[in-house]
Amino acid sequence: MLVYNATKQQFIDDVRANVITDAIENEVARKLNRNSPRSEVASWENSLRFMMSALLDEAIPASAGVAIEYNIPLTNRRVDFILTGKNHQRNDAAVIVELKQWQSVEVTKKDAIVRTQLGGGVRETNHPSYQAWSYGALIEDYNETVRSESIRLVPCAYLHNLKQSDAINDPFYEQHTSRAPVFISQDAMKLSAFLGQHIKYGDSNNIMYRIEHGAIKPSKSLADALASMMQGSAEFLMIDEQKLVYETALDLAHRASNGAKQCLIVKGGPGTGKSVVAINLLVELTKREMMAQYVSRNSAPREVFKKRLTGTRKKTHIDNLFKGSGSYVNAEPDTFHSLIVDEAHRLNEKSGMYQNLGESQIKEIIAASRFPIFFIDEAQRVTLKDVGTVEEIRRRAAQCGADVHELELASQFRCNGSDGYLAWLDHALQVRTTANTDLADIDYDFQVFDDPNAMRLALLEKNRKANKARMVAGYCWPWASKKDKHAMDIIFPEYGFAAQWNLDDDGMLWAIADGSAEQVGCIHTCQGLEFDYVGVIIGNDFVIRDGRAVTDATKRAAQDRSVHGYKKMLKEQPEHAHALADKIIKNTYRTLMTRGQKGCYVYATDPETREYFAAYADSQAMAVEQLAATENAMTLDGLHLPIVTRDEAVQFERHVPVYDLSIAAGGFSEMQLADAEHWVELPDFMRVSPDLFVSRVVGESMNRRIPNGAWCLFRANPSGTRQGKVVVVQHRAIEDPDHGGSFTIKLYRSEKVEEYGEFVNQRIVLKPQTNAFDYKDIVLEDELEDLKVIGEFLSVL
Repeated sequence: MLVYNATKQQFIDDVRANVITDAIENEVARKLNRNSPRSEVASWENSLRFMMSALLDEAIPASAGVAIEYNIPLTNRRVDFILTGKNHQRNDAAVIVELKQWQSVEVTKKDAIVRTQLGGGVRETNHPSYQAWSYGALIEDYNETVRSESIRLVPCAYLHNLKQSDAINDPFYEQHTSRAPVFISQDAMKLSAFLGQHIKYGDSNNIMYRIEHGAIKPSKSLADALASMMQGSAEFLMIDEQKLVYETALDLAHRASNGAKQCLIVKGGPGTGKSVVAINLLVELTKREMMAQYVSRNSAPREVFKKRLTGTRKKTHIDNLFKGSGSYVNAEPDTFHSLIVDEAHRLNEKSGMYQNLGESQIKEIIAASRFPIFFIDEAQRVTLKDVGTVEEIRRRAAQCGADVHELELASQFRCNGSDGYLAWLDHALQVRTTANTDLADIDYDFQVFDDPNAMRLALLEKNRKANKARMVAGYCWPWASKKDKHAMDIIFPEYGFAAQWNLDDDGMLWAIADGSAEQVGCIHTCQGLEFDYVGVIIGNDFVIRDGRAVTDATKRAAQDRSVHGYKKMLKEQPEHAHALADKIIKNTYRTLMTRGQKGCYVYATDPETREYFAAYADSQAMAVEQLAATENAMTLDGLHLPIVTRDEAVQFERHVPVYDLSIAAGGFSEMQLADAEHWVELPDFMRVSPDLFVSRVVGESMNRRIPNGAWCLFRANPSGTRQGKVVVVQHRAIEDPDHGGSFTIKLYRSEKVEEYGEFVNQRIVLKPQTNAFDYKDIVLEDELEDLKVIGEFLSVL
């Protein structure tokens, strides 16, 4: 998603007119469905004036493109500023500029980490060169259009308030500043030169449009990339807080080896990369010959990881890397350099099959390691026995004499990178009050089904691509098929629907097993894992009554150990039991409904609950339609003729296509003409034919015949003489002063000479017809055979 997109000249005019921040703020509210804090608005007001000054250099073409606040696909990260156009070789290029208002910087001993004033105190954060480079690398990694069409991404950083460059350009950071140079206050002229070096010609190819609407590469899962990561490959690029957590952990690991015990608590919601950072740390600490293990209470992710590593190393080595949280009851103190605990919110008080061993899993892990790391999300505690909280880890660390450090992950990589979806989900499940009360403007595939068969078919279709779509449910149905392989577990006779829980044979490998998309998983087989699409069956343990969420733990199956002990607790502490069970049930569905990277499908057994969620899905669909209608209206503004869609058009009999001239400049085939999205009905006196199209002319170069912004009728691929006609022509030597493209609309004049009995063009002159200044003839004398006449102007509509 892109907040602001314009030419360099329009951007400069908006800044000079003091409307740039209003324009951005309005688009943030419209597209991102949120208000901009005052600090963010102030940063735009400040930084964008500095960028305007840098762009005043005439070497940077006026028709270069400017994009502000571009959302990186599949994440919640945004790029501050992008300048687009063509480089000296006339190849498409985009310069990524990371803007900072920092006034001071300190060097650290951590790779790509600096210290500066942030949030009212001095804090550690990413070096801006690393940040700019990592954002560019993420775009290139996710966006197939950038790679396949060879759009060159050039990162840099501009710290316009910084006076001293010693720290930010310290040799320690050379690896990062060499691939993304950093410019400070007195480097303003150098920044202009850098921008002009990489953007020589205007953006004639709609680069940001192509990037924004480009094909997105399917995201890889941690499990699929694990074997490569264990061999040392950097499969996942760590950005922002992930990089800070990673480097801080490495620093603390070495500190703990030579001094006091250290403990790191890392908080982060679903999809923030907790497991990715955890595995990267396991790899790096092992590489540094430190004894480290990955620890989790839930066995599903461990078993999946082990399966993915099978055949890459000895089984004993694999088993020694991944351990259950109850493995340290009898461990000697400080046996391990580091124990990396994923899903720490799932830790139990005691260990063993009967929960009767040891004193505290948290205490035992801290005691057994010089440097324990806990990745935690308290909102994913899903059983009555889950005791993993930040407060409890702090208390146990203090008992063991460990220095405690806390960091938080915020970058979102699941749910299509949408923080809005997660906030809405909390609102819909009534976990907490949020500002996201609907799904409008949230780019995530959320659908509600009236028939569970329809949901299953939709998921199976999604699963065909990569075996990454699964159906899950609240544990409200007994597991009859565990003993009887032919028995069905989840049955809805009114729909003729029947399904089994995940097969006992697959065990905790259900999430990746072939053919398991037909079965239904539960919280115990999917927590800590992710899919492309997840389908969630909401049972009667969560229903909506008169708009209020009502939970009932007694609706869970007797085999569900997550609410084991609830009845006893209900007798002894009824209020506490109800409150705790309510939190467990809501957390369970919150966790299930955030397993999908791209989409979540829902079927609720209770009709009122189904209607409740369907209303949100309907509002999202309506918002998408309204946004499309608004954008279409803006796109076709000023075209006062009946407009229809491609499907509605009577093509070339009653309607002709509408095209952007930048697209038309590539040349037309009959199929391309017929593929237009919008079509218009011409006035009765105009005869429709298959070679006609409508397009908008922008600029003043032909204002004596064609007003700026006028909609005009053209004939595609005209034959016969062009002499004296107004035509759309394309040639590599053209850079149109109005839009920077390699095409232009001008009056055509040619000078011919006779060669071997034939007249050939010696010189072509493309003449403006305007009363505006600074428009000159475009004279072509070389490679005339490459000139294409795309269309002939017929009339203004």
